[in-house]
Amino acid sequence: MTPNTVSPAGMSRRNFLTSTAVATAAMAGGMPLLTACSSSSGDSGEGTTSGKNAAKLLPTYVASTTARPDLPSKNGSAAGYTGKIDLADLAASVPDKLGTGAPIKVMAPLWGTPPKPDCAYYTELDKAAGTKITWQNQDGNTYGQKLGAVLASSSIPDVVVVPGWELTGKIPNAVIAKFMDLGPHLAGDKVKKYPNLAAIPTDSWRMSIFGGALRGIPMSGAPVPGIVPYYRKDIFDKKGYTVPKSAEEFLSWAKEATSAKAKVWACADMRWAAAAIFGLQPAGTLGWNMSSDGKLTYRIEHPEYLEHLEWVRKLFAAGVVHPDDKANTGDPTQRFTAGQILVFNGDMSAWYGKTAEQAKANPDFEIDGMDYFAADGGDPTLYAGQPAGTWSMIREGASKETVENALAAANFAAAPYGTKERMYVDYGVEGTHYTIKDGVPVKNDRGIQEVNNAWGMLATPAPYLAHPDYPDVTRKQVEWQQRQGAFVKRTSTYGMNILEPRRYANISTPFEQLEIDFVRGNRKLSDVQQAISTWKTSGGDKLRDWYKKLLEKNGSGR
Repeated sequence: MTPNTVSPAGMSRRNFLTSTAVATAAMAGGMPLLTACSSSSGDSGEGTTSGKNAAKLLPTYVASTTARPDLPSKNGSAAGYTGKIDLADLAASVPDKLGTGAPIKVMAPLWGTPPKPDCAYYTELDKAAGTKITWQNQDGNTYGQKLGAVLASSSIPDVVVVPGWELTGKIPNAVIAKFMDLGPHLAGDKVKKYPNLAAIPTDSWRMSIFGGALRGIPMSGAPVPGIVPYYRKDIFDKKGYTVPKSAEEFLSWAKEATSAKAKVWACADMRWAAAAIFGLQPAGTLGWNMSSDGKLTYRIEHPEYLEHLEWVRKLFAAGVVHPDDKANTGDPTQRFTAGQILVFNGDMSAWYGKTAEQAKANPDFEIDGMDYFAADGGDPTLYAGQPAGTWSMIREGASKETVENALAAANFAAAPYGTKERMYVDYGVEGTHYTIKDGVPVKNDRGIQEVNNAWGMLATPAPYLAHPDYPDVTRKQVEWQQRQGAFVKRTSTYGMNILEPRRYANISTPFEQLEIDFVRGNRKLSDVQQAISTWKTSGGDKLRDWYKKLLEKNGSGR
């Protein structure tokens, strides 16, 4: 998020990084990766908990009625708010302070320069929420190393933020061993003490079950495609280009639009969007799916896997991909805003981010998102992402007062848009961190430095999008999600927080680099086919058997 945006609709590693304007090369959760959770040794904690077993662990869902969206959620989209902000009209979602002021320590990833511990943002939010938090901010780029070291020690902060992309190696089992079961505090109607937590969607809570217990407080995500094929609408309109509606049309348009002499290329590496165009299942645990005839397969076993890679390879071979993208260097979004490429795929945050960035420097700039199409030009087959991928967790053995204050903080952080608490979390204190100009909150330098998403990592409300300064962007984002959502399906493992046996943890690792090399013409099709064969014999077939038993026991996530 940039200084004047609010958009926790599927937070991810890249969302965190772009929110602090730090360049990133990788992302998990929203973008396709080929890794999955694994245990540290043996079979302890492996598997998942769903169906009837999960139902008794989950909080009762009570939708918030504090602030109704202008664009209600539809087809799994985020809700949208397009109005201006009037501080006098904001409702209170936490009318009575639930915190007692007892001190708690919170460890969370942070990208950028941490604010001072006694900064106004921290002290004023503590005052508003009735808490007293000591933030132990850690460098987000190396957070996994710090997280692993802390969980291996005997000194664990009261609350620790655990991103899904760090659930590798010994960390998953440590999560089960070191963090408490929150069921006694949140299961069933107990959650009603914390109304904002009760309004978090049930699917997000289901993803917060680790080792048979509710251990995480989730950051919710909209279960619609997280990757948008962005295009320069202003240039399309000027050139008279028609937005492609099939894989063949895209390649034909790309050849027309590319002019190396004019330093304009059609696109960046389109692998992420291509997976959706060809109807390929997601990566990770979501990549496992049971067909109607009872056959269980992983994404790389489908013909669509090779087909989407071969199509992207054609783009590279045709010379329509920018040379720097072929070299896999630099930032495609900068080439996009410079007009050197006309299409790239990125997460939802770029829609607002690039609009706001270019508003003064290039007022004609207009970014838009292509609707997905099937490779043959028909309706696409899209797959839902997981409804949560980052959690805050309370250490095992924490005192009752510590737990109550941690939950009070999370309840405050999960306040819906249109409330006083949401303004505190997202913008800080009026006059100190921001001012309202024509209904739009504008952060000052202090606000940009201090309001750093720390509180936002304790919990988030149901997914929403809101950009008071660019309401048209909000509308476009939500409507895009709604259109794509009409074609979204769930795989058999949707909504399941699955812990795979560690012995299979690395069998998919080689595919990321192999894909990068293959589409650029540096590896042969036979190399990919051999990798798939090796995957099967090195554990893929045995992992399939493991998943069959898991689905037989727990049922399908569909």
